[in-house]
Parts: sequence; structure tokens; C-alpha cells
Amino acid sequence: MWWWGVRDLAGPFVVPGPSGVAVRDRLKCLTPEDEWVLRAVGEHQGALASRDLKTRCADGLEHGAGSWAARKRDLTRVSSSRIAGAITKTSNDQWALARRCQAAHIRSLEDGIRTLKYRLSLPIGAKGTKRAAGGYRSRGEWFRKSRRLADLKARHAAAVKDWHAGRVRIVRGGRRLLNTRHHLADAGLTEERWRERWEAERWFLTANGESGKRFGNETIRVTPTGQVSIKLPAALAHLANTKHGRYTLTSTVAFAHREVEWADRIESNRAVAYRIHFDTARGRWYLTASWQRPLVQVIPWEAARSGGVIGVDTNADHFAAYRLDQHGNPVGEPHHFAYNLTGTTHHRDAQIRHALTRLLHWAKQTGATAIGIEDLDFNAEKTREKHGRRKRFRQLISGIPTGRLKARLVSMAAGQGLAIIAVDPAYTSKWGGQHWQKPLTTPRRKMSRHDAAGIAIGRRALGHPIRRRTAPPPHDRRDRVGHRTAQAAPGTREREGTRPPATDHAPGDVPPHGTRKPQPSAPKSVRDAPRTHQWAQDPLMHTG
Repeated sequence: MWWWGVRDLAGPFVVPGPSGVAVRDRLKCLTPEDEWVLRAVGEHQGALASRDLKTRCADGLEHGAGSWAARKRDLTRVSSSRIAGAITKTSNDQWALARRCQAAHIRSLEDGIRTLKYRLSLPIGAKGTKRAAGGYRSRGEWFRKSRRLADLKARHAAAVKDWHAGRVRIVRGGRRLLNTRHHLADAGLTEERWRERWEAERWFLTANGESGKRFGNETIRVTPTGQVSIKLPAALAHLANTKHGRYTLTSTVAFAHREVEWADRIESNRAVAYRIHFDTARGRWYLTASWQRPLVQVIPWEAARSGGVIGVDTNADHFAAYRLDQHGNPVGEPHHFAYNLTGTTHHRDAQIRHALTRLLHWAKQTGATAIGIEDLDFNAEKTREKHGRRKRFRQLISGIPTGRLKARLVSMAAGQGLAIIAVDPAYTSKWGGQHWQKPLTTPRRKMSRHDAAGIAIGRRALGHPIRRRTAPPPHDRRDRVGHRTAQAAPGTREREGTRPPATDHAPGDVPPHGTRKPQPSAPKSVRDAPRTHQWAQDPLMHTG
């Protein structure tokens, strides 16, 4: 039967909203003295951050509250208590992130080793299936893969050894930028430009917020009028131009996005974190403000789907979206929101943001209350051992922006008042194309497999099965009678069984046991005669 071999599907759930907010503005009209002070502070605190990160990595698994306090005391002597707290917390977060990445790397190596062992155990030339790869095609390929298996085992053993020892490897400034030093010609950089970018990435101009302090931050303070001042470290206190060892910049900031929310926080002295960074490619300084939002109770799934949903199918170059009402019926026409994921990182990020903006605006226009999207994770599908020579397929999967899409969609949808419902991605494209592509195709509407997958995702987000309701069974031949709806399984008689006698709605001549006495049929001439009887009030009803 059609449901055999189908894995268990996870139920839809409403994705929690974002817990943090970040806005950014450019620091314009800085004087040469302002830039020189910012560079000096960034270099000084960056050196302290590098030294503290080295100490944290050396502690490994032995790190605790005592060693954390000792690190903070050492940094306080050469900076301040607040700067020391920000540096030590950043170092702890970097170590924890590297630890999680190390665990993910070990799991990836284990998956590759498992796949290689399985394929090497098969006869040469053995065909694979949809769920498992086959054997290798030649002895030469088998030999090369056996050598790769030995290499993966060695790398796995080294990674596991580092994991048990608590040893991680972190590069302040980024490992990618560090490797760019050996390929300056390919990157289009000179050694001087690379050195400038490398030093700027290693600066530390970050200050955590603190509730109860003036304007929510004592180290980097921004007033409601946009004036920015910095609390200088002890070694650079002689550069202060205002009271209490502070340096005030000539530039002011004005956050065009979420300005009211930011102003409410600083005027009530609630915590706001700030970060100043220098964009070497543009030669501009920026200030980023971030804060945490209070945890909001996630709306129930029933309320999220009350106004219908937008089913979105994520592809490598576009979003395929379809509007569905609360009953699971497609409404209107399919919509596509294209993007181009080539070029620089900023270009790709802007493409995703613009496509999501168009999608959210259209969703608000339709009156939908939620967006249904697949809970995609392609980490297991990108492995070289599983797909082998299918490089284009691996590149296609890698090009789908799953991680960036989740973060941006949840954050942007919360600002529009839309809920995000995540669904199991299993069989959405297959079943959507099987049950929805052909019925909705018309001479004026061209349905693609991606459009049908959007309908399948939307129906799953609403809690309906992907299969559409079938036509009523034919009444002329009982051997052709099928199931009236797709919601009932073949063995379910509650919906498809014989309906019991409805005695409450039966005519007056039907006895309680539900059978009608046979009556002699009238002659055909009587049945075909025109009806002249009219409904009239009985005159006896007015007597008395």
C-alpha cells in the first residue's frame, strides 16, 4: 500500500520569535583625531583580548569560576572592570562556539567513515538505491577510497583526542582571512591592504550593556541625541577630552530602524550593548547597538493557522510560495521570489533579505497569519562520500541558504506580526507534484513542481494531509467505489462506513427501527401529471 515505507513525520510547530535585536548606523564626519583614538583603543583592547583568549584555551576543561575571576582581575589592572568583563565573556563564548564546531566536525567524520565502510564492503559495480549508494565502479576508485578511509580515520582519532583533552583552535580575525594571506593575488589584495584588514578584524571595541547605569552602558555611552562617548582604558586615559576619563566623538548617530524602541531603553536605563568596527573596504566606521527582548509566549498553533498560511518551498535560486486558506485550499496564483547567491557575502545576504522582504509584504497583503516552511538541514546531504561525483548536486544543496534563511525569516516575520510554522520536509516535493501539480495546471497557469511543493508545505503546516480530497465515488457500479476522502485510511469505517439510520430526521412514516414499508407505486400517468396542489392554511385551524 502507498503508506508502506514512509518514515514517521514530525508534527508542525510554531517557531519561537527572536530573542535579540541589533541596529547599526554609520559614524560620519569623524576627525582624524577621533579615528586615531579609536584605532589606539581598538589595538590596546584587542591585544588584551588575544592574551585572554590564549589563557582561556590553555585552561581547557579545567576552567571554572575561580580561573574566570583571576582572568578578570588581571585585565582590570590594565583596563577597567567593565572592559575586563566584556573581554572575558567574549573569550568564553568563542571557546564554547569552537567546542560545538569541534563536535560537529567529529560527527561529520564519523558519517563519512560509515559511508565509506559500507560502499567498500559492496562488490565493485554494485548498483545503489534511492536511500543508499552502491559500490564503486572500478578497482582504482575502490583503492583511492580505501586510502581516503584511512585518512578520515586518522583525522577522526586526532579530533577525538583534542575533544577529550579540551583543546580547541581559534583564530582571532578569522581563519579564512588568515588563509587569504597565502593567496593575495586570487583575493585581489596587496600585503598592506590585507594587513590593514587583519588588524581591524582583531580590534576590540565592544561593551556589554548594564541595566541601571546611565543610558544602559557605562563604557560606550550613546545619549538620546546621538552623542557617542567612550570610557578609555587606564593606559590611554591621557587621551580623554571630557570628564572622568572619557573621549567624546564629534560624530553623532541616529538609528533609522527601531529608533523608538532603542530610545525607550536608554531613557529608562536598560542594558544596551554597543560595538564599533571599521570597514576597511569602504573606509567607514560603524556603531552597532544590540539588546535582548523579553521572552514572549509563542502563540498556539491553532491561532497561528486561523487566517490561513503561505506555503514556501525553498530552492537554490528562488522561493516558491502559495496562499492557502485555513481549510487547506489553494487560493489565487503561485508567486516566485528570486534571488542570486553569487558574488560576495554581503551581496548574497542582501539578496536573501530583499527576497524575504517581498515575501513578507505579499503575505501581509493576502491576510495570512503564518508562513509554513520546511525545517531543512542538509548537513548529512553534503558529504562527498554519499554523492561522490555528483558535484553539481552537492553544490546545489550547499547553495540553499537554510541557516541564514531561518535566522532572517524568524526575525523579519516577527516585525510584521507573522508566525513561522516549521514542518517536516519529507516527501513534500514528491507528494505535492503527485497530487497538486496536474489538477491546478490550466492554460493560463503553469504549475511547477516547486509550486506544488509549496501547497504541500502549507497543508502540512495547517495540519491537513497533503493528498487532496477526491471526487465522490461513482454510484453506477459498486465495484468502482473508492474512498470518498483522502483523510480516512482504507481500514477506517468511522468516516467511510455505512451511515446509521438517522431516525431523528426521518419522515413521519418511517418507524423507529429505520425501515420503510413498501408502498405501491403510482401509475406513470399520475406521476407525470402536472402538480396543481398549493400549500394553504386549513380553515379548521381558525375555529374556536
